[in-house]
Amino acid sequence: MVPMTTPKAAALRSFLLGGLLPIVIYTILEEKVGSGWALIFGMGFGALEVLYEAFRFKKVQAITWIGNGLLIGMGGIALITQEGIWFRLQPALLEAGLGLACWTSWLLGKPLLVVMSEKQINFKTGDPVLVGIIKKRFSGMTWRLGLFFLVHAAVATYAAFYWSTRAWALLKGLGLTVSLIALLGLEVYFLRKTLHGNQN
Repeated sequence: MVPMTTPKAAALRSFLLGGLLPIVIYTILEEKVGSGWALIFGMGFGALEVLYEAFRFKKVQAITWIGNGLLIGMGGIALITQEGIWFRLQPALLEAGLGLACWTSWLLGKPLLVVMSEKQINFKTGDPVLVGIIKKRFSGMTWRLGLFFLVHAAVATYAAFYWSTRAWALLKGLGLTVSLIALLGLEVYFLRKTLHGNQN
C-alpha cells in the first residue's frame, strides 16, 4: 500500500481539502472582519500550502501549483478591484480547467485516466481481455469526469454571483467533495462488477 505521505497523496489531499480550507477561512473572516482581511488570510493559506509541500516533499505537484496559483491570483485581483467575486470564481475556473483537460485528452485518443493508470500499473503482464476492459472503462470515466467538472463549474459560477458566501462555500467544499466521492464510488463499483462478470 502507498503511504499517504507521498507527493501524489498530498496532491490529492490538496485538491480535496487544501482548496476547501482557504474557502472556510474566507467565509468565516468575511463575516467578522470584512472581505479584505478574509482575502489576505485565504491567499496566505494557499501560499503556505505550496511552501509546505515544497519543504516536505522537495517538489510541488502541478495540481497544487494550479489550484493555489489561481487562488492567489484571483484573490489579488479581488483585492485590487475590491470585488470578492474574483476570489469566489477561482473554484469554478479550476473545475472548468480540469473538465476541459479530461475532454481534450479523450478527444485526442489519450484519455487522462488511461495514461495515468499506465504509469501506475504494468498492463503488459495482465490478461489482454481484462486490460482492454479496464482501459475502456477508464476512457469512459475520463469523459464522465470531464462532464462532472464542467457541470459543477457552471453551477459554481452561478453560485459565485448569486448565492450567499456560506451557500457558495458549502457547494465548493461539501458539495464538490461528496458528489465527486459518490461518482468515483459508482465508477469503482461498475468496474469491479464488469471485471467479475468477465472472470466467471
